[in-house]
Amino acid sequence: MAVREDEIERPDGSRGVYGVVDKPDFALVVPMERGGFHLVEEYRYPLGRRTWNFPQGSAPGRAAVPPAELARRELAEETGLRADALTELGRLDSSHGTTGQGVTVFLATGLRAGAHDREPEEQEMRQCWITRAEFKRMIRDGRITDDSTVAAYALLLLHEEEGGV
Repeated sequence: MAVREDEIERPDGSRGVYGVVDKPDFALVVPMERGGFHLVEEYRYPLGRRTWNFPQGSAPGRAAVPPAELARRELAEETGLRADALTELGRLDSSHGTTGQGVTVFLATGLRAGAHDREPEEQEMRQCWITRAEFKRMIRDGRITDDSTVAAYALLLLHEEEGGV
């Protein structure tokens, strides 16, 4: 990650400074089976608390990794799950007022269990499977506040409306 301040000129000609956070793109995976989802929970330092979300992450060292490969890697790393099928649901801009970082969202199905391989920062990570009804309750009552997770769910709903599995 890099933080910079760019000197800008606004449309009216006035000058200013715009703060930008440069972060690599990431992948987010919606692991779905049996009418529900697998979620992970971990401590988020900037929030000072633990939060639930879909598995997600970027490649170490800002490496350029194709989004589908990154999605498979993050799913296995954080949950131990492997997916027989990975369907791209869409791409979103993450905090577009602050960064150019994007997220590619995938639906993972045909899940098989395996061993996870979490990074040192993820040592306290937990995972669970929940029903779709519980997922919606968790959003409503503030247990899921991750904007990428909620936006990924919206992409899944659109996919399902269009006849996707």
